[in-house]
Amino acid sequence: MKDIPIGIALQETVATTGDMGTAHAGPAVLATPAMIGLMEMTCLRAAQPYLDEGEQTVGTMVHVWHRAASMIGDPVEVAVKLAERDRRKLLFEVKVTCKGKLIGEGTHERFAVDSRKFGS
Repeated sequence: MKDIPIGIALQETVATTGDMGTAHAGPAVLATPAMIGLMEMTCLRAAQPYLDEGEQTVGTMVHVWHRAASMIGDPVEVAVKLAERDRRKLLFEVKVTCKGKLIGEGTHERFAVDSRKFGS
């Protein structure tokens, strides 16, 4: 892995779709697992430019709060920032907002691995 500076950040706007809705509360509200998935994918994309050929990151920890509801169909903004690095371990601060309102926040840890060791 190349030197990845603390503080790198990425922000993406994502259109929410029906498959991101909750099963128990109706599909009209963004589900927590879908929100976490958006956080993870944004962290993955933020780290990607710093990986060497054959490397990938895998999620190893998620610690988030789902603070408020957001309606399916509303775009959400996903913002991530690298807060800590310990060799191959990356800790990101993550946040999701919708129309300026905080929807979710927390931390997500990823680990850089040699993807060739997994047969891919």
